[in-house]
This record gives sequence, C-alpha cells and structure tokens, in this order.
Amino acid sequence: MRIPAHSVCTAIRDDIVAGIHERGSRLTEEVLARRYGVSRVPVREALRTLEAEGFVVTRRHAGACVAEPTEQEAADLLEMRLLLEPLGASRAAQRRTEAHLKVLRGLVRLGQERARRGNSDDLRSLGGWFHETLAQASGSPVLTSTLIRLRHKIAWMYAVEGPFDPVECWAEHGAIVDAVARGDGERARAVTAQHAERATAAHRLRSVPGADRTDRAERVRNSQHPVNMPSLRY
Repeated sequence: MRIPAHSVCTAIRDDIVAGIHERGSRLTEEVLARRYGVSRVPVREALRTLEAEGFVVTRRHAGACVAEPTEQEAADLLEMRLLLEPLGASRAAQRRTEAHLKVLRGLVRLGQERARRGNSDDLRSLGGWFHETLAQASGSPVLTSTLIRLRHKIAWMYAVEGPFDPVECWAEHGAIVDAVARGDGERARAVTAQHAERATAAHRLRSVPGADRTDRAERVRNSQHPVNMPSLRY
C-alpha cells in the first residue's frame, strides 16, 4: 500500500526542525526512502512540498538540500508572527465553534495543571497544539496554514532562552481563550499581541554546529524512521 506523501513530508519536516537533517545538507531520494521506509515517489513529492514551504532548496549539481535561511529571514518570521497571531485570535473570537472552545479550554486546564506541578516535559507540545487550534478557530485556511508553517520554521531557527514562567504563560493562554469565548475580537487581539511579544523576547537564533556533522549524516543514512506517527508539535 502506498504511504501518503503528506505523511512522508511531515516526517522529513519534523527531522529538519529537530536538526537531524542539518542546514545545507543534501537530501537524496534514495537515502530518505530507506530512512522512512517508503518508495522514492512519495519522497520526491514531499521534497517538492518542502521546497515550496522554504525548508528545502534545489541546487545545481547538488539536488535537494536543506535550506540555509539568513538572519534577516529569521527575523522576518518573528515579525510576521507578531502581526498574524493577534489577527488570528481576533478572527477566532468571531468565527470559533463550540468544538474549538472545548479543545482550547481543555488544553488550558491541562497546561495550567502541569505548569503548577512543574511538569514541563510536554508543555511545549501542548503550547503548539493550543496555538494550532487557535489558528484553526480563525476560520481561515490560508491564515491557519501560514501560522502553522511560521511556528515550524521559528522552532527550526530559534531556541527559547531566558526567563520563562510556564504558569504565567498558561495564564495568558487562558486570557486569550476567555476573550475568544466572549467574542471580544479586540481583547483577543491585544492579549495575543502581548503574549507573542513576550515569547519573541525569549527567542535566540540557533547556532549551526559542524563538529558532529559526519556522525549525524551517518545516523541518517543508516536509520529508518516510521512515517505513520504523530507529527511533532511546535
């Protein structure tokens, strides 16, 4: 049975974001097909999608390679998020469904509980799920896909450093949901803008280590990665 190309695409994207496939490294169809346990056809389709998303570039004489974004391109992503996340929250206040609210409230309860207990192992994943659901609640497929792609690319290019209070973070998530539930678009926009600015201040560009490049390339060549697994959330 042919595995859907979008599953292969998700797996490759997750590994790019995680740094398994380093920036500038080659992505050969044969090696990727072996790693993900599929034929070369879905790999080829996935690489085309990832190139359109900006994670992959095609170079003359080298073929597909992981992109190497500049510092300016990385900075632009943070600025775009500062503009688009508040817009998405404002739209969500007008267009959300009860199903969206149920998921958002459940995530806030779970996130606040785990933040209070100091159990932060999966708070990043929960935060990604929260923001993805909030984007979907905007009722705009274009805005949703843009916001989700932004979060993936920011997680790829940046590490979160500096003071970070999970309890305060999830209190802000709760305030966003309260505004969305009341249909208060301006309040949802304002609270989300404040939250996004605070999060942006903790982001630092990732370094691009080269010392372990050979080791990592060898692991990629010789390993397999199942594609029928949930995508990592950022």
